[in-house]
Amino acid sequence: MSTLKITKKHHRHLNNPFPSTPTSLPFIQGNLFINSQTLPPNQNSPLGKDFQLLWSTQNGGYLSISHLSHPSKSLWSTIPGQAFISAAMAETEVEESRGSFAIKDRDVHLVCDHQSIENIILINQFDDFQLDYLDLDHLKTNSKFADSPVLIITGHIFSKRTKKWLQSSSIYRSASARYWVLFDQKENNQIGFKVKIGQPKFQLHHHPKASPSTSLGRYRRLRRKLRRQRKWKLGWCWFLTRTKGLSINSSSEEELGESNVVETALEFNRVCLTYASERNERFFGFGEQFSHMDFKGKRVPIFVQEQGIGRGDQPITFAANLVSYRAGGDWSTTYAPSPFYMTSKMRSLYLEEYNYSVFDLTQHDRVQLQIHGNGMQGRILHGNSPLEIIEHFTEAIGRPPELPEWVISGAVVGMQGGTETVRRVWDKLRTYKVPISAFWLQDWVGQRETFIGSQLWWNWEVDVTRYPGWQQLVKDLSKHYIKMDEKPNKRRNLFEEAKELDILVKDDHGEPYMVPNTAFDVGMLDLTHPLTANWFKQILQEMVDDGVRGWMADFGEGLPVDAVLYSGEDPIAAHNRYPELWAQINREFVEEWKSHCTGKEREDPQEDLVFFMRAGFRDSPKWGMLFWEGDQMVSWQANDGIKSSVVALLSSGLSGYAFNHSDIGGYCTMNLPFIRYCRTEELLLRWMELNAFTIIFRTHEGNKPWCNSQFYSNDKTLSHFARFAKVYKAWKFYRVELVKEAARKGSPVCRHLFLHYPNDERVQSLSYEQFLVGSEILVVPVLHKGKKNVKVHFPVGETCSWQHIWTGKSYQKQGCQAWVEAPLGYPAVFVKVGSIVGETFLRNLKNFDIL
Repeated sequence: MSTLKITKKHHRHLNNPFPSTPTSLPFIQGNLFINSQTLPPNQNSPLGKDFQLLWSTQNGGYLSISHLSHPSKSLWSTIPGQAFISAAMAETEVEESRGSFAIKDRDVHLVCDHQSIENIILINQFDDFQLDYLDLDHLKTNSKFADSPVLIITGHIFSKRTKKWLQSSSIYRSASARYWVLFDQKENNQIGFKVKIGQPKFQLHHHPKASPSTSLGRYRRLRRKLRRQRKWKLGWCWFLTRTKGLSINSSSEEELGESNVVETALEFNRVCLTYASERNERFFGFGEQFSHMDFKGKRVPIFVQEQGIGRGDQPITFAANLVSYRAGGDWSTTYAPSPFYMTSKMRSLYLEEYNYSVFDLTQHDRVQLQIHGNGMQGRILHGNSPLEIIEHFTEAIGRPPELPEWVISGAVVGMQGGTETVRRVWDKLRTYKVPISAFWLQDWVGQRETFIGSQLWWNWEVDVTRYPGWQQLVKDLSKHYIKMDEKPNKRRNLFEEAKELDILVKDDHGEPYMVPNTAFDVGMLDLTHPLTANWFKQILQEMVDDGVRGWMADFGEGLPVDAVLYSGEDPIAAHNRYPELWAQINREFVEEWKSHCTGKEREDPQEDLVFFMRAGFRDSPKWGMLFWEGDQMVSWQANDGIKSSVVALLSSGLSGYAFNHSDIGGYCTMNLPFIRYCRTEELLLRWMELNAFTIIFRTHEGNKPWCNSQFYSNDKTLSHFARFAKVYKAWKFYRVELVKEAARKGSPVCRHLFLHYPNDERVQSLSYEQFLVGSEILVVPVLHKGKKNVKVHFPVGETCSWQHIWTGKSYQKQGCQAWVEAPLGYPAVFVKVGSIVGETFLRNLKNFDIL
């Protein structure tokens, strides 16, 4: 269907520091034509049991879907007189470098931008309905509303003329194809939609002065070129009849004159769905996003990849791009995107597939979804509030389990250095009475120095030189209810084992695909192979047998788009699915381990397991237990520093990721003569204050620990760390409650104010400035260097006052803004006056001698 060109740029040493934005399919717009002989002027049809679809010929014809509880509110509607289904045939180029991907639309050979509607068919009983072009058996077996009305819209998409370079020759062509759109109810609050495009039929048109043989020869050359293009697999099973001619009459067709109809075996590989939006409508979600909360006016690509180093912040992005192709990323690159959004008008939609997609929101009055494939499948959601939409969305995709209480009880101390270093720091933390949940010792396998700093040996074997007496260290920590996140394995070569089992991802030569990753190459597990899961679970079992209760399930974002998988599936679609499979294997082990626990282990919640990961896609909240945001810069910057960590926290929460957090202090450090990013003490202390109000309070030394200020650097950093570990401990009672709510409804622990105050326009424009913990605590962190005060917005719609926890001052006026002092150690935090949560939190702070 399209020629797929993949360019590898892993080992280029000098690159364009300002790479251009990947070329993409332009916004497609066309006209809508109506077959007046088969369509009524107006039609109001039931969709399942809870929705309805309105069809009207007014202003050129449009469709509108609403919920029966609010029939006047449109959840989804087309633009009068404008095509809402279109398709194209284009070539695809993917540039790949160390987990970064640039997907480009190259030559666009054909665009069918106009649309006709010929039939709107309402199916009440499947047994009484027969269609020769559509198989509805899957609806009978898979839809809980199989006996409810299902609606099918049929017609043609077509082009009037081709590109100018074809018209300048002696031959030009038009094309048409049949399409089908199906709407069926999935849940009481969700409508499913499916779009399928048939094969194109071309019509050749000769200029009067051109000889037939010349025209035919040119067309044959064009047809040979198109036939060389690669066909893609069907996304879901449809049975099509032969393509029929257009059933509309328009002046454009009359202009075409005599034509030759030519059948081909080609398929479209771009499908677009266009529908209405409002000028002032804001779009939130799209998974974990780091730069923006509102995406109106942007093109949002949905593809899992490295987030990038800098992502537009300078000069670090310049440097990263220079030494590694597109390593700097941009505002759209993320580990965990999701093809889901909700809007300020309480509209919501998500795609159910894994193909590369783009949400084009650049037009003020419309949205266009562009899919790389020949079909589209998704759902339209109904909800009366943002929290209700999240509840309905996560009801479909899945929700996380309740986290073990031990991991949210105190600080997770991330550090390195070996046994004696850990014991020395542990002694200091006990002196400062720091509540500790776990030690996270990522260097248990040993370290090696590369050009990006200290990196680990990925051999899953304990470095006995670095960590002598490992088993005793684990036992000593366990006596104090402190967990470990890793363990020593037996002396094994895991790469050779996986290679021998033939469970590694392969290249097109049938050999293990060695994927460049930072400074070395790695093999990737083929998660579609039936032997992979059990082999990896055995490794996890050995860890747990030695007392480990938590681990980082890192990576998952780098599956090459030309990999060969055991399942045989398209690797581009499998790329987005890979992090979900990675989470699923880890989660299955956790559940299997719990089901086999006996005696003390079953009774003691301190024995429960937890893992955290950074890569994800739409359904990852179902499988992942806990997420972290990846590798932020140790900076104050907006796109990849401390500010971006708040945006990622809140955008992911709007997308179903209820449990997310960042490394305290960031991770990426750069210590070059002219470009220096090292963690300052002020940044570290402010990040501690911020993360004391997230689900996990966890430190990280960074990739160059010796360049960064650390929590153990001096008395000031240790005192500050102890203070905010206690602040974190003081709202544990509420955190436990929010964890239960997340498992039950999908509500995030940390929330954008939009979730509770959707009608406040100022709230809608907020980004990283402030957020809620649950509904009862308002946090306004200091995210600018040298600042000692913040501007606070008190939202419209609240019936009670907000009390500043340090001074006790109350702010009563809704919609007002106030400057609040926030010196180090006293971030601007507020609780609701009269709130049981607020009163308990303040009481606990006093008990810890914080107030």
